[in-house]
Amino acid sequence: MRLGVLDVGSNTVHFLVVDAHPGAAPVPAYSHKAELRLAELLDDGGAIRDDGVHRLIEHVASSLRVAEDKGVVDLLPFATSAVREAANGEAVLERVRDETGVELRVLSGQDEARLTFLAVRRWFGWSSGRLLDLDIGGGSLEIACGIDEQPDAAFSLPLGAGRLTAGWLPHDLPDPETVRELRRHIRAEIATVVGEVARLGAPDHAVATSKTFKQLARMTGAAPTEAGPRVPRKLTRAGLAAWVPRLAAMTAAERARIPGVSEGRSRQLLAGALVADGAMDLFGLEELDICPWALREGIILRRLDGMDGQNGADTRM
Repeated sequence: MRLGVLDVGSNTVHFLVVDAHPGAAPVPAYSHKAELRLAELLDDGGAIRDDGVHRLIEHVASSLRVAEDKGVVDLLPFATSAVREAANGEAVLERVRDETGVELRVLSGQDEARLTFLAVRRWFGWSSGRLLDLDIGGGSLEIACGIDEQPDAAFSLPLGAGRLTAGWLPHDLPDPETVRELRRHIRAEIATVVGEVARLGAPDHAVATSKTFKQLARMTGAAPTEAGPRVPRKLTRAGLAAWVPRLAAMTAAERARIPGVSEGRSRQLLAGALVADGAMDLFGLEELDICPWALREGIILRRLDGMDGQNGADTRM
C-alpha cells in the first residue's frame, strides 16, 4: 500500500510518500518538504506567529494535493514539540483541521523517543543488544535505551537545536560567554537523566538519529548522502569536539559552506553540536552510529504492525 506521512516538526514540515506492507521495509517514493522552522517563529508569549501558521496550512494543503497525485491511500499526520509546546497549539491544530481537513496527532516527547527507538531497533536488529538512541530535533532532545523494541527508558528534554538557537544564540556571530553559558545549561539538563539511563547498564550499541546528527557526522568526515542510506556512518566524540570551537567562531554563512551543512540549518548547527557533544560526554560515548531511520519510519512501522496482514484492516495507534 502507499502511505503518506505528514511530519510537522520544529524545523521542517515533511510529507513523505512510501510504499509499504507488513513484513517489509518501507521504500520512499516521493518527498515534499519545506523548512518552516516553527520553533523560531514564536511571539513573545510563546505562540506560533500568524505567518508561521499560514505557511503551515499552505504546506499541509499542498501535501494533500501531492497525496492525491501520488496515489496515497492512507495519511499519517503528526506534529511534535513546536506545536505541542506552543502557547496557541490547540488553536493551530483547530485552524489546520478547519482549513485543510487534516487532524494532526500531537506526539508527546516520550512517544517521539519510543517510536524513533522502534525504527532504530528494526534497522540495526537484535544483534545490537542494548541500544541507546539520541535524537536532536528542532525543539527537543530525545533519549531512549533498552533491549527490546520498546525502550526501557525514554526521555525528552527541551534541548532542540532550533529552540536553543532562538533563545540563546540570536546573533549571527555568537558571544563567547553566551556559548559557555549555553554549554553549562545543556549539560545540566542532560545530567538529570544520565543516572536513570546508567542504571539500565552500559549500552552495547550507541546510535544517533536526526538531520542534526547526520550533518555533524558529515562535517567530521562521514560519507555524503549521495552514497546511499546503507553506507555505515559514524560521529566520533574526538571529531566533534575539535569542531565545536570552530563553529562558535563562524557566522551562519560560513557554516553553510561546510560540506554537508544546509543553508537552512547552518544557524542551528552550533547549538546542535553543543547538545551532541554534551550528550556523548555525559553518557561516556566515544562514537555514535548514524541511523538513516528515525521518527517517520517509526510511525510507519507502528502503523504496519497494527494491520492485519491479509486484509489490511486498520487497528490504528
